[in-house]
Amino acid sequence: MNISLAAEPIFYIGTFPITNTLLVAWVIIAFLVTVAFLTRKNLREIPRGLQNIVEIIMDGALTFMETITNDRKQALKFFPIVFSIFIFVIFSNWIEIVPGLGSIGIWEEHYGKTILIPFIRSSSADLNVTLAIAIFSVISIQVLGIISLGFFKYAGKFLPFGGLFQMKKGIPIPSFNGFVMFTAGCLEMVAEVAKIVSFSFRLFGNIFAGEVLLLVVSFLVPYVVPLPFLFLEIFVGFIQALVFAMLTLVFLKMAATAHGEEAHH
Repeated sequence: MNISLAAEPIFYIGTFPITNTLLVAWVIIAFLVTVAFLTRKNLREIPRGLQNIVEIIMDGALTFMETITNDRKQALKFFPIVFSIFIFVIFSNWIEIVPGLGSIGIWEEHYGKTILIPFIRSSSADLNVTLAIAIFSVISIQVLGIISLGFFKYAGKFLPFGGLFQMKKGIPIPSFNGFVMFTAGCLEMVAEVAKIVSFSFRLFGNIFAGEVLLLVVSFLVPYVVPLPFLFLEIFVGFIQALVFAMLTLVFLKMAATAHGEEAHH
């Protein structure tokens, strides 16, 4: 039994390592692109088959998003980002529960020990992948916030210089409330960066822990006993994908809403 915190290289392109988690990410992306292409190619006014399944899933996701944003137009605007994150993460999470995938790989010598390097490993169990998704999510939040409010109005959420001073008899006097608001804005700017750490480590920690749990249980008691843990990981994988996507949606909604409107809501 081999437990590795880092993703294991399968082969190299020049000096660039292709790890098992990167390989899985590419396979998932290729699968989703293929499904999207086949659905788009065979669109019918009355859906059936694959188109019917895709439409049911996407319509359900859009309706659920609309209940959070309370705005159909905003839900449609955020849908491509939020749904793409959800569908990629959930496939990445669930691939770890496919029986036997961890036993297919190559044997390599490491420090005098022969260990199995699996070809397939959940992308969410690689901090590099979860960090990349988190960075994409946070950058999307900032970009859509700027598009929705304008650069200066959006920047004013983090650097509200306007209230730092009050004019009294033509003399600028520092404002305590303005200073508090400015400090809160700076802290909010730090919180935006902290989202990257929070997003990436939450997903990575939960999926890596589940991967280790399944590996240990399957090694100790290979029959019947692992079944409850498999169902648990299906549930955890879904919840983690949902949490990641919904937090992104909530932060997108907040970024696209002015401070006065937030207070109103």
